[in-house]
Amino acid sequence: MFTGLVELRAEVVQIASVPPGVRLVVRAPSIVPELHIGASIAVNGCCLTVVDISGDTFGFDAGAETLSRTNLGRLRPGSGVNLERSLRLGDRLGGHFVTGHIDGVGYLDRRLDDRDWSTFWFRVPANLTRQMASKGSVAIDGVSLTLVDVERERLSVALIPHTLQVTTLGPLQVGDPVNLETDVLAKYVEQQLRGDGGALDGPFAKWSSAAGS
Repeated sequence: MFTGLVELRAEVVQIASVPPGVRLVVRAPSIVPELHIGASIAVNGCCLTVVDISGDTFGFDAGAETLSRTNLGRLRPGSGVNLERSLRLGDRLGGHFVTGHIDGVGYLDRRLDDRDWSTFWFRVPANLTRQMASKGSVAIDGVSLTLVDVERERLSVALIPHTLQVTTLGPLQVGDPVNLETDVLAKYVEQQLRGDGGALDGPFAKWSSAAGS
């Protein structure tokens, strides 16, 4: 479990083939002394397990499923990634509960920069926006953000200068992919509103139809 508060932006130093997946190696000397084999770390919001530690680098194994369903498959040596170590009991929860299980990939659709601040519009799968609401929470590349506007296939977020400076969101350009994780509570609410076969039951069916039109 994570909070969506990115600890640091690290650099990918190697991507080695380990069929049927890859070994993803990143450099982050500031947290290496506190790591151990088996530790869970969110990499661009995707929960991965540390399998190797060497000097100031550490590595993760990512399988074909992870590479195809997240933006990790597009990483190259020199790419930046957001890192967050797993939440410990007693830690302050400054963001929101983030599982590290990516729900889908979105794409930056529009970027509106106003001096050091920015508003980003992302194009996202319509099935995910059913689990979103204005002023609700979403994790984008592992960053906990507050939703501003939610449309059927788009969402917007407002980014402060600090977020733009210390995460991978700052350099994003239109068309770049991002990992998305909706609020875990919203998943359970939607599931409870659905009956057999995934269709909404009773009065909620009419509400869902109106909301999606």
